Amino acid sequence: MGKVSIGLRGWRFEEDEVFDDDGAFKPLDEIPDDPRKRLLRLQTLVGSPCDACWLIHGDENLRECNVSEVVYGEPLSEVTLCRDHETDFLYWFLEAGGDRYKGEDELQDAFHEWFLDGGRAPEGYGGIEHVETDPDDIPEPPEADPGAHDIERPDRERERIDLRNMEVTTVGGEDDESDGDGDDENGREELDLDDADLDLNQEYPS
Repeated sequence: MGKVSIGLRGWRFEEDEVFDDDGAFKPLDEIPDDPRKRLLRLQTLVGSPCDACWLIHGDENLRECNVSEVVYGEPLSEVTLCRDHETDFLYWFLEAGGDRYKGEDELQDAFHEWFLDGGRAPEGYGGIEHVETDPDDIPEPPEADPGAHDIERPDRERERIDLRNMEVTTVGGEDDESDGDGDDENGREELDLDDADLDLNQEYPS
């Protein structure tokens, strides 16, 4: 078995770690620690705004942001990007020294600073090519706690992503009085993960 992306391109999962012999997702407690935490984090990241778009438009204009299609980096310090801005990240990482942050918590902040300073890929920069996988070929993932990985939005509506079918469920509304504690700067909920338990061997573009 090979590797497969789930929900977003970028993070690659060993099929034999997340799928059983019948091609269905294993129960969460049978999935190794690192891929399990990435799967859980993806429930928050799928449907989130592209980091680069967010840096341009801000919280006030989230509707102008493209939805993320790819993720790079480690859980809780990852960069998510739309197709248009993926080349900017790849140029920064492959050509502008960003690779020195590989595996580091500073990767997200370093890319944000470079982008805010006007860093962009040159016109026509190709980056790397991806092999697309048919989403219909991916089986349903195991069930997780349905309320543990919601996305906090500025209007206090929360969206829960079901990785089995990419359906979005909205919880709450404008009257929700949640203070939003525990969110990262992009409005994505930060999971309470023990960093000491992370065994992050993510392969970055090469």
